[in-house]
Amino acid sequence: MANYYNDNKDLKFHLTHPLMQKIVGLKERNFTDKESFDYAPLDFEDAMDSYDRVLEVVGEISGDIIAPNAEGVDQEGPEVVNEHVNYASGTVENIKALVDAGLMGITLPRKYGGLNFPIVPYIMAADVVSRADAGFVNIWGLQDCAETLNEFASPEQKEHYLPRVCKGETMAMDLTEPDAGSDLQSVQLKATYDEKKDVWLLNGVKRFITNGDGDISLVLARSEEGTKDGRGLSMFVYDKQQGGVKVRRIEHKMGIIGSPTCELVFKNAPAELVGTRRMGLIKYVMALMNGARLGIAAQSVGVSEAAYREALDYARERQQFGKAIIEFPAVYEMLSVMKAKLDASRTLLYETARFVDVYKTYQHIAEERKLEKEERDEMKEYQRWADFFTPLAKGISSEYCNQNAYDAVQIHGGSGFMKDYPVERIYRDARITSIYEGTTQLQVVAAIRGVTTGGYLKKIREYEKTDLKPELEKFRRTLISLTEDYEEAVKKVHDAEDNEFLDFHARRLVEMAGYIIMSYLLVIDTNRDNSFLRSAVVFNKIAKAEVRSRAEFIRASSLEDIGHYKYEA
Repeated sequence: MANYYNDNKDLKFHLTHPLMQKIVGLKERNFTDKESFDYAPLDFEDAMDSYDRVLEVVGEISGDIIAPNAEGVDQEGPEVVNEHVNYASGTVENIKALVDAGLMGITLPRKYGGLNFPIVPYIMAADVVSRADAGFVNIWGLQDCAETLNEFASPEQKEHYLPRVCKGETMAMDLTEPDAGSDLQSVQLKATYDEKKDVWLLNGVKRFITNGDGDISLVLARSEEGTKDGRGLSMFVYDKQQGGVKVRRIEHKMGIIGSPTCELVFKNAPAELVGTRRMGLIKYVMALMNGARLGIAAQSVGVSEAAYREALDYARERQQFGKAIIEFPAVYEMLSVMKAKLDASRTLLYETARFVDVYKTYQHIAEERKLEKEERDEMKEYQRWADFFTPLAKGISSEYCNQNAYDAVQIHGGSGFMKDYPVERIYRDARITSIYEGTTQLQVVAAIRGVTTGGYLKKIREYEKTDLKPELEKFRRTLISLTEDYEEAVKKVHDAEDNEFLDFHARRLVEMAGYIIMSYLLVIDTNRDNSFLRSAVVFNKIAKAEVRSRAEFIRASSLEDIGHYKYEA
């Protein structure tokens, strides 16, 4: 089978982005770990070589083991045995392969047994694994929960839990309940402190929990009696070895079947408080969710890659009317648009991951020493970009993932509707990406601040000033014109001074910003490597059509128009 990292030069392109020099220097604290760990890098080149080699291993395992197991896992699925989860046999094989290769705890510090990698190569590994099996990445990728422990847990909790994650124990985040889906302020799982046992006890039900029977779980629970909002919620870490949690059932899902989505019953389950009481939702879950949303963006890009490759291979092989169907304009246009959307979502994904890398690393450095003023200012700036770009990346990449999966089935024709071809499974797996960890509509709610505060416009202006090769100047001219349309639309909505009018147009405004940003990023990529020119041309035309259509919709709308869209409750 193919190596899913080596056969995709776009990944190595993004891994070698110029900002990686800064990211690696910060992450490695000027390479001081080399004195204590024989596998720590000696310098920047050594670190980059290490990332490359590990990603080659991820690519090999994904191509040789995870991808061949995907269909069997989809058919077999997990099951509940004695109130706990048994994974499908292929899932067990997948986990063993990645654990044996030392691919757990990728971003965790070396003192806990981790690899101390930045976010970028970790997200790249998730991108690769998702291409092989979108369901499996939900089990392996939840090691990202350990980052929340590393950021907020006590030293004793870190020493106890983080080495276990690095050795292969799986994780889960237990947030959702039957009556608290997107509205996590309504969480009712009760946390009661037992003074005699000096332990917190959890009681209640959680639902739709991905990998819910994981070894270590982060649980959002109501610790403050009499409260009804987010200020009464705290974060807890639960150890499966302590007992007290039973799997009531595994949900019967449309896709990602290999990933057990559980309903859990907590009955006096012992747990430990993470951080400070009452900050569970306000602080810790927000950090946890941002990491999860970046992970879903990576999953979406990986699924888009799988869909595109399946469609491309089929179009080259399938003969109709005496020639391969890839020679027909209706098909090759679809494929070119799929590739443009894939490249656009991937460049947005890694731009976001780099922003997260810089500010998260500064946060960890701040725990070791006082930051200089320039460092604090830089941390705040990158955190701002990460906060703006994360919902944008999750929302747009998941929508593109669904569109590419749809088009992949369409290119297959009737064959795509059959289980004989992987696109049938890919299509089902793709659907969840725009729903979980916050629907696309909720990503818009988070992203609209980037519009109203001028954040996206500021970044667009920065991209606009990039030095480009003369042959790429035509893209800048088009994008400057689209930016004017965007500014006009923002002003029209802002001047209405009506929150409902803003909410009504929020998705259009966010998408306009997203199209312009992704188009700039593709042009900048092309400036570094001309192999992106095709996608830059195609996406530029898509962006022009989409931005102009949204601008015209907003231009022609009024407050009175909203009434035509309303339904009675």
